[in-house]
Amino acid sequence: MILITGGTGFLGAHIAAYLIEQGEEVIFLARSKQGLSAADRVDRLLDWLGVAADRKKNVRVVEGRIEHPALALEPDLSASMFREIDEIVHCASSTSFAERKRAEVEAVNLDGLRHVLDLAERSRCRRFHLVSTAYVAGRTSGPCPEEIVHPTAFTNVYEETKCRAEWLTSERCAKAGIRLSIYRTSIVYGHSETGRSLLFNALYYPVRTALFLKNLYETDIRERGGRKAAEMGVRLDGDGWTVMPIRILVGDGAGINVVPIDFFVRAFGSIREGTSDSGVFHIVNSRQTRLEDIIEYTQALFRIQGISACPAQEMEGKPRNALEAVFETYLEAYGPYMRDRRIFGTERAGPILDKKGLRCPDLTCDSFKRCLDYAVDCDWGRRLFQR
Repeated sequence: MILITGGTGFLGAHIAAYLIEQGEEVIFLARSKQGLSAADRVDRLLDWLGVAADRKKNVRVVEGRIEHPALALEPDLSASMFREIDEIVHCASSTSFAERKRAEVEAVNLDGLRHVLDLAERSRCRRFHLVSTAYVAGRTSGPCPEEIVHPTAFTNVYEETKCRAEWLTSERCAKAGIRLSIYRTSIVYGHSETGRSLLFNALYYPVRTALFLKNLYETDIRERGGRKAAEMGVRLDGDGWTVMPIRILVGDGAGINVVPIDFFVRAFGSIREGTSDSGVFHIVNSRQTRLEDIIEYTQALFRIQGISACPAQEMEGKPRNALEAVFETYLEAYGPYMRDRRIFGTERAGPILDKKGLRCPDLTCDSFKRCLDYAVDCDWGRRLFQR
């Protein structure tokens, strides 16, 4: 029996669906939300993920919260779970970057983890899977190895708490004799072939911001005379494309490391099944996606002109215009990931994935279009379960 936390989240839901389809018995630790019980939320997700009805007999849903000691489980239920759990997949996480939310992030990423580890130590669990992030490497550039690291600085509270979570889990599992696998992923986006996704942040957010500004100033031009658009330098050209003068800072040799959810899930499964050793495993793309390419794809898809990638030396002495200032305000938290020089080693994960013939697909114009078409069609998740 496998217990999964965060099974209603993006990565956790896909991992759970994979395990269920492999014939594993899975317990979801979940909570009620927005008028839906935990069981209803899980059932809706499994339907969206296409899990076969006959596979659902291997699914149990337990209402609980990792922020609470003993996961807020009833004592009798807690005791029965201890006798059944062989593995735990811990996906639950707060992904907020905001320092003002530090207490909330620590409550989930550290205190919640401690509570899950308490359960692991009291159960018959002998394998713990921790879903982490490649960005525990912190503020650095160059090679980042598949090992426990101790950076001197982090970009945000999310990176910091995920790194501390690795330290905590490594120490506790070693003392308890529990085999630990840590899966560090880079930025995960939708399915490379269908474009479907449960989450629309990270890669999607800059595009969504550009599209928001485009629609805002197009409306101003078409309905209110365009005064505000003109102040921002936004106009429509003769073919109806929206011209938006935005320079985006890029770094020489830098880019964004992205993997599609289908590759992430296959890689997770291959590593889980392909090694009996504890260790850290990077699930990343061996090639950075250039910011210039994402800009090109975005402009072609949404009929935008004027956005350009600009090296630092070309921006020197040229103050940002009003539109650039607005755009950067929205994207401040994502800047370090858009201009990333970290190189994630795969000396441990690579051979396992090579044996399975797994190679991370590049983000192409076609796959980008599928993902963004899906995002727009479901209104960035608002109509996700109506499709």
